Amino acid sequence: MSTQVTGGRRTIVVMAVVAVVCLAAGVLLSRLIVSPGKAAADAAPPTAGPITVPVESRVIANELVIRGDIGYDDPVDLRVETGDLGGPAVVTGQVPVVGAEIGPASVALEIVGRPVIVLPGDLPTYRSLRAGVSGPDVRQLKAALVALGIDAGDADSDAYDAATAAGVRTLYQRVGYEPPSAGEELQEAVTAARDGVRSAQDAVNAAQRELAGAAVGPPQSELIGLDTAVTVAQATFDQEQASCAAPTEEAPCSPIAVVEAQGALAQAQAARAEAGNPADTGAQRDAVAAAQSQLSAAREAQAEAQAATLTPLPASEVVFVPSLPRRVDVVKATRGGTITGEFMSVSGATIQITGSATRADSELLTVGTAGTITLDDQELAVTVAEVKDPSATPEAPEGQTEGEEPEEPEQPKGDRRTVIFTLGALTPEQVVALQNTNVRVRVPVSSTEGEVLAVPLAALTAGPGGESRVELAGSGGEASSLVTVTTGLAADGYVEIAGSETPLTAGDLVVVGVADTKKKAADTEADE
Repeated sequence: MSTQVTGGRRTIVVMAVVAVVCLAAGVLLSRLIVSPGKAAADAAPPTAGPITVPVESRVIANELVIRGDIGYDDPVDLRVETGDLGGPAVVTGQVPVVGAEIGPASVALEIVGRPVIVLPGDLPTYRSLRAGVSGPDVRQLKAALVALGIDAGDADSDAYDAATAAGVRTLYQRVGYEPPSAGEELQEAVTAARDGVRSAQDAVNAAQRELAGAAVGPPQSELIGLDTAVTVAQATFDQEQASCAAPTEEAPCSPIAVVEAQGALAQAQAARAEAGNPADTGAQRDAVAAAQSQLSAAREAQAEAQAATLTPLPASEVVFVPSLPRRVDVVKATRGGTITGEFMSVSGATIQITGSATRADSELLTVGTAGTITLDDQELAVTVAEVKDPSATPEAPEGQTEGEEPEEPEQPKGDRRTVIFTLGALTPEQVVALQNTNVRVRVPVSSTEGEVLAVPLAALTAGPGGESRVELAGSGGEASSLVTVTTGLAADGYVEIAGSETPLTAGDLVVVGVADTKKKAADTEADE
């Protein structure tokens, strides 16, 4: 009995397993075997279908992307004039290190024991300045001294005078060096000129004494004697006239005696008259004038000699730099070595980005336009500081030597412009991270005021009259329709819909293309 029950159970289990296997095989065969109807449907050409996207409400902003190198602004090569040294320009000290800062009245270098003083100014040094010279470089020197709080005389005058020389002496005292001297030969010339003035003054004094003596006239005793002679001659003449008027035996008339007495009287009167007239001092006056003229010439020579000894400013001891302070970037001088010309490169203390843009893009950038760069996933603000046009002819600096070629700033070749950006406040860590790197600058050049209706550029088509249109998808099985629109700003693949003949709202579907879909076989054919 038990044997029959066990055999029946086995039969049931076997039948169940067979049923499961058959079911799995049927499912598998249904996937592998394709009906003729479905195969024909799969082989049929695809039918087209529209691709739609919704109208969006978004801000549209157009921006330029410019690559730029980060460095310090306005690099300048410093050059020192060594022609007046009379020998090799040996560097003896004061050599700065890269990264050091130089400012007004700082010593950039020491050559043969003398300083090279840094002063603010755009005009490069091209000659030594001393008493008697004038020009724009003198006016620049005075302005630099005034900026340091040093009196340099009349700042509006371009003449190097005693006040300017005094200001230069003060400058050297401030930097800790002895002021330049004019030399022993000029000092000896001053001594000789002073002796000449003294001799000319003595000659004037002698001529004036002679003139004073000639102007006094004869002494009083001589005048009394002349007066007595006139009186005696008058009495004699009167007596002879009386004898002729009433002659007597004792006093007979003598016409000859009358004539002689009259002549004696006239002679006495003439002598007295001559003694009473002013003395003729013309010769003495001429001598005084000549002596005074020589004295004036001697004094002018002394003034010129003294002016020549005023403190000069040698060309080898000063360098003018536009805008200070500056950062030392490159030092080409070494202590104990010699230099000729450029010895150091400096830049401004402000970090800047130097990039280039096409002419069309640069015309969208104006000074003050804001942009951003990214540093460690953080956006940093930048501002357009300058757009350089290589076609603009630079003006020659004032005081440039005739025939000297002006230095032209480096510009990108071709139809491009150099664009300079400045950065805002940076932390020391950011400064270190940005130095000598190349960054991408993003500059918004136009934007909508807030959110506007926008569609992808692919949604626009052109009408027969050149008007812009979008295809508005139908809803509920309705056919699509073409809507004429007015477009606005376009950027990042989207365009603003400023107006439309049929009102559009955010969410409306517009056609941007056609998709390929395969025709599905009918359900009945799939079942077969």
